[in-house]
Amino acid sequence: MGKQLLSVLACFLHFVAAAQQVTITGSVKDAQTREPLGFCNISVLHSTLGTMADEKGRFSLKLPQNQSNARLVVSFLGYQNDTIQLQPGKTSYSVHLRPMAGKLNEVVVTGTMKEVSRLESPVPVEVYTPTFFRKNPTPSLFEAVGLINGVQPQLNCNVCNTGDIHINGMEGPYTLILIDGMPIVSSLSTVYGLNGIPNSLVERLEVVKGPAASLYGSEAMGGIINVITKSPLKAPRVSAEVFGTTWGEISSDLGVKFQAGKAHGLLGLNYFHYQNPLDKNKDGFTDVTLQQRVSVFNKWDFERSQNRVASVAARYVYEDRWGGQMNWSREHRGSDQVYGESIYTKRWELIGQYQLPFPEKLMAQLSLNRHQQNSFYGTTPFLADQTVAFGQLYWDKPLTPRHNLLLGTSFRYTHYDDNTPATASAKEATPQNQPVTTPLPGVFVQDEWSLTDKQKLLLGYRYDYDKRHGHIQSPRVAYKWSPGPQHTVRASFGTGYRVVSLFTEDHAALTGAREVVITEALEPEKSINSNLNYIWQAPLQDFLVTVDVTAFYSRFSNKIIGDFDADPQKIIYSNLRGHAVSKGITLNSEFSFYSPLKLMAGVTYMQVYQKEAEGEGPLVKRVQLHAPEWSGNFLAGYTFAGNFTVDLTGTFTGPMRLPILPQDYRPEYSPWFSLVNVQLTKKWPNGLEVFGGAKNLLNFVPKNPIMRPFDPFDRTMDDPIANPHGYTFDPSYNYASLQGIRGFLGVRYNLVK
Repeated sequence: MGKQLLSVLACFLHFVAAAQQVTITGSVKDAQTREPLGFCNISVLHSTLGTMADEKGRFSLKLPQNQSNARLVVSFLGYQNDTIQLQPGKTSYSVHLRPMAGKLNEVVVTGTMKEVSRLESPVPVEVYTPTFFRKNPTPSLFEAVGLINGVQPQLNCNVCNTGDIHINGMEGPYTLILIDGMPIVSSLSTVYGLNGIPNSLVERLEVVKGPAASLYGSEAMGGIINVITKSPLKAPRVSAEVFGTTWGEISSDLGVKFQAGKAHGLLGLNYFHYQNPLDKNKDGFTDVTLQQRVSVFNKWDFERSQNRVASVAARYVYEDRWGGQMNWSREHRGSDQVYGESIYTKRWELIGQYQLPFPEKLMAQLSLNRHQQNSFYGTTPFLADQTVAFGQLYWDKPLTPRHNLLLGTSFRYTHYDDNTPATASAKEATPQNQPVTTPLPGVFVQDEWSLTDKQKLLLGYRYDYDKRHGHIQSPRVAYKWSPGPQHTVRASFGTGYRVVSLFTEDHAALTGAREVVITEALEPEKSINSNLNYIWQAPLQDFLVTVDVTAFYSRFSNKIIGDFDADPQKIIYSNLRGHAVSKGITLNSEFSFYSPLKLMAGVTYMQVYQKEAEGEGPLVKRVQLHAPEWSGNFLAGYTFAGNFTVDLTGTFTGPMRLPILPQDYRPEYSPWFSLVNVQLTKKWPNGLEVFGGAKNLLNFVPKNPIMRPFDPFDRTMDDPIANPHGYTFDPSYNYASLQGIRGFLGVRYNLVK
C-alpha cells in the first residue's frame, strides 16, 4: 500500500512540475550590423513549440518546466540558423545571426523591370539602404550618393553650386532617375530628381551602371538610379531626423504614415536651411550658396483583391538659392552693380502604377512632372519651363517555369521653353521664341530564359520613333552563369541613345561668363556598350567576404560636347565629328565580420575621352572634363557595447581635367584629394538615435576656383597692363566643395507602433 501511495505521489509531483511553465525572452539581431531582425522564427528543437519575433526582433516563448533545458533554433531568410542551448535559471537570451549571402539575396527591380533576387538578376544591380547613407548623413540624396564607388556628384559652378550625377564618368544627362521604378524623365532630373526626397522615407537605392535603353529608352545611356520609397504598410508610424553643422546648415526630415479605409498613406516633409554667408578662401564670393529648400512627398498604397498593385505618389519641391559677392542682396538680382547668381525653382511630380484587373499581370504606369525655373547669372537671365508626361503599359507573362516574356509600350511627351537659343526659331531674320515639343512613342520586349539551373539568358529590344531623328532601335543581350554558389559571372552587350535635350541648369549656369553657341542641328547621340561582371562571395570562418568586379566599355557617336577651348568667352555645342569612349574597371569589396565590425572599399579606374578631327588632319584625343581616371570609396564601422557605433567613411579622387582659359595660371588637372568623415552614433531601444561627428577631416579645399573674382562683369578685362593675358571672369573651374572641416550633430527617431 505504501509503495502505491509513493507512486501516486511521484506521478502527482511530475504532473505539477510539467504544468509549471517558464517564460523565455530574447532579441535577435544581425551579427554584423547589430540591427534588429524582425519577424524571424524561433522553434524548440524536436518539438512543435515555437514563436515569431516582433518587428524589433524581440520574442517571448512559454515552455513547460521540463523543457527548460531544451535547445532553441532561430532562423531568418538570408542568415545562418543558430541553435541556443537553454540554461537552468537563465530566461533571457540575445541572439546574433550571421548573414549567409549578404546583399545578394535582396530583391531588385531596376535591371529587368521585374522583382527578382539580386543574385538571380542577369543584369548587375547595386543596392544601398538608408543604413549605408546614415554613416555620413547628408541633407539630400544628391550628396549621399557620393559615397558610392563610381558615382560622382559633380559641382559645375562655384557660384551657384549647381551639379549633376556622373556614373562611370558620364555626365548627368546620361543618368536616368527613377522613383519607385517610374522615370522622372527630363534633362533636369539629376539636378533635382535626388533633392527633396526625405531620407527617412527611402527604403533603398538601386544603381545600374551602364546602359538600359532597351527597357527605359532615352537618358539611360550611362546608368540608372532608382529611388525605392518605403511602403506605407511597412514604414514607421513616425520618423524624424534633424541635424545641423557648424557652418549653420540645418536639415530636417519628417515622415508620418496613416490609414483611410483600404488606403494607406505616407507623408514626408523635408526642409533645408542655410543663410550664413561665409568666404573662408577670401576671394570675395560666398563659398557655398545660401538656400532654402522645402519638399513635400505623399504616397498612397491601396488594398485590392488578389494583392493587385495600386499606388500613387506626388512630390513638390521649392528652392530659393543664391551665391555671389558677399555684399549681394535681392535688390541686385539681374543688375550689373554686384554680381550674384540667384535661382528660384518650382517643381512638382506625380507618379502612379495600377495593375489591371485581369488574370494576366498587366501593369499601367504614369509619371508627370513640371519644372519652372527663374534664374539670373549676373545680368543673364535663364527662364525655363518644362513639362514631361510619361505613360507605360507592360505585360509580364511567364510562358514556362524557365521562360518569361515582358512586352510593353510607352509614350513620352516633352514640352520645353526657355529664353535661350535652344528654343529660338532660326528661320526668321529676327529669331522668335519657339517652344520645343517632343513626342516619343516606343515599344519594347524582353525575353528571359533560365537555360539551366546555372545559366540565364536575357534578350531585349526597344523601338522608338522621334519626329526629328526618325527610327531608333536599341537591342541588348545579357547572360548570367553561376558555376557554383560562391561565383557569378554576368556579361551584357547593347546599344543606347539620347535624344537632344541640350540645356540643363549646369549648362546655363555658365552663361553668366560665356556665350552659348549652337553651330548646327544636333543629331541624337548613340552608343554601343558592353560590360563583364564577376562576383565572388564566401562565408569564411570569421567573416563574409564579397568581391564585385565590373569591366565596362562604351563607344559613342554623335556625342554632344561643349567646346570650352576654342573661345574663352563661348561654349560651342555641336555633334562630335569622331567618336567618344568611356571604358574602365570597378572593384567593390566588403568584409562583414561575425562581430560588430564592417569594412568596405572600392576603386574605379576609367578613361573617358573623345577623338575628333581638326580640319583635314588626323583624329585628336581629348580627355573629358571632370572625369578622373582614379576614384574610390572606403568605410569602416564598429559597434561597441551599449549600442555606440563609430563610422569612418571617405572617398578619394585622382586628377581630373578642368576647363581652363588660354595661358591660365591654374593647372589643367586637379590634384589627388580625399574627403574623410567620422561619426559617432548612440542608439536606444525606443527608436531614438543621437549622432555627431566631423566632415572633411583633412580640411581639403580647392584653390583658385574663380578666375578674376574682383571683376565679375569684365570691366577691366581689356587692360593690357593689369590683364596682359586677357583673362575673363570664369567660375567653372570646379572639382570639389569649398567647405572645409566642419562638425555636425543630429537626432533621429523612429516610432514603429
